[in-house]
Amino acid sequence: MNSFVFPLLLGAPQGGEGGGPGSMISTFIPFILIIGIFYFLIIRPQNKKQKETQKMLGALKKGDKIVTIGGVHGVIQSVKESSVVLKVDENTKIEFSRSAIATVVEASKAVEKIEDKPADDTEETKN
Repeated sequence: MNSFVFPLLLGAPQGGEGGGPGSMISTFIPFILIIGIFYFLIIRPQNKKQKETQKMLGALKKGDKIVTIGGVHGVIQSVKESSVVLKVDENTKIEFSRSAIATVVEASKAVEKIEDKPADDTEETKN
């Protein structure tokens, strides 16, 4: 059995023919395909997600409602260089590392008002 399986796995030529450049290329094609599959199915989506997370963490501001990795819901009270202070309750404030923030549930209302204002102005000028 070993004499049959190993030549297939190694791509060794059968019989008296010599291994030429075509044999070498056919040996490396599966490896190239596997690397391509890993890139498009694993590496590329992970890089996109990491860029989106960095963008989200960079855009944090006071008043955003967020959820931490541990599941703590709160509103950002203040933003520091490497951490944020969350207001969880009326008298409870907790400081978290920026990397502990999983998602932004709702952006602060000050930004929403600014974004809504130009849209209203353009509608009024059309009427």
